[in-house]
Amino acid sequence: MLLNKNMIKKLRQLIKPKYQTLNEIRVKRQQILDNYKILEASQPKAAIFPVLKSNAYGHGLKELCLILNDSNAPFVIVDSFPEAQIVYHYFKRKVLILGEMPAKAYSYCNLKKSEFCIYNKESLAALAELGRARVHLFVNSGMNREGIKDLKSFLTENSELLKKVEITGLCSHLASAEEDSRLNDCQLKKFLGDLDILHSFNFNPKWVHLGNSAAIFSFNHPALSAYRSGLALYGYSPYSEDDAYFYKTKELAPALQLTSTVVSLQSLNVGETVSYNGTYQTQADGKIAVIPFGYYEGLNRGLSNLASLVWVESGKRHYLKIAGRVCMNLCCLAAGDLNVKIGDEIEIISGDKISENSLNNLAKISGRIPYELLVGLQSNIRRVIV
Repeated sequence: MLLNKNMIKKLRQLIKPKYQTLNEIRVKRQQILDNYKILEASQPKAAIFPVLKSNAYGHGLKELCLILNDSNAPFVIVDSFPEAQIVYHYFKRKVLILGEMPAKAYSYCNLKKSEFCIYNKESLAALAELGRARVHLFVNSGMNREGIKDLKSFLTENSELLKKVEITGLCSHLASAEEDSRLNDCQLKKFLGDLDILHSFNFNPKWVHLGNSAAIFSFNHPALSAYRSGLALYGYSPYSEDDAYFYKTKELAPALQLTSTVVSLQSLNVGETVSYNGTYQTQADGKIAVIPFGYYEGLNRGLSNLASLVWVESGKRHYLKIAGRVCMNLCCLAAGDLNVKIGDEIEIISGDKISENSLNNLAKISGRIPYELLVGLQSNIRRVIV
């Protein structure tokens, strides 16, 4: 008797060797869902679209799709077809493809599960050939990076192509949402003007979205039916602590914890140097602990000799300073006379936002923004939902 597919799958899982990884990203399922609920509560009359581009800001696209199946999100947002393929497989509802793609790539997409942002005639023409594709017209409201600048002319000149698609959305992007600036007001005014133009052509899109994470807490216009959340979904405030809107984001909490494993110990005498170019010199006899996590994996080189990572013994957190320059695949830590052993876990990024090795603090030390550190985490690092 032939084995069915499920039995074959189970047999392969039993036979397949289970590789023990040394680096691991843990994503807290409930924290993502709690953050999403905070965003919903901040805009109760609008939908929240989770932004999952760039491997869900380093958290794992597959993992976030699985988690967000238990949310109310009508869409998740990605940048390209390769990302959309993963969404098709793991997310129950639709995907909005934000980025521009080669014309041929649109034909590979699942039209029933996809909606597309349109920036120009070329992408509109490619989708018009495929049938009733659902599109969101992306207008240039003032960021001047991409988008349709003269919507009235665009609608007039492409009237025949527009008959072949369904306009379900109007969208744009704020250039400075985290700053309560005059630019926001100008962009909102231009965007609402474009919405009026769209209505005058008898197009009434369901989804009208301009705001990102910061705007969720600072904008409140009845015309906006959706907001796109990236950074805030993952638990990080888009505002600095001295900003007037920061208090609205205080309940957000990071969902990511990154760990590695000690693979080597070196006993050094006072005065010896560590790693490339000897930029770190021991001040006393002690141990150097080495983890297999370097700048290739996503540990910014700007943290060399400055940041500290965490080793835990009997519930007590010990901060081990990065000793010397971060290497391509390794990082050395000053362990002193602590009882660190090979195989011990080292916490690189803490899920506690007040910890010395929180993402925000590591970004500050390295002179980077949190986005850079998150998306710099290699996709081949194992991610687990906890």
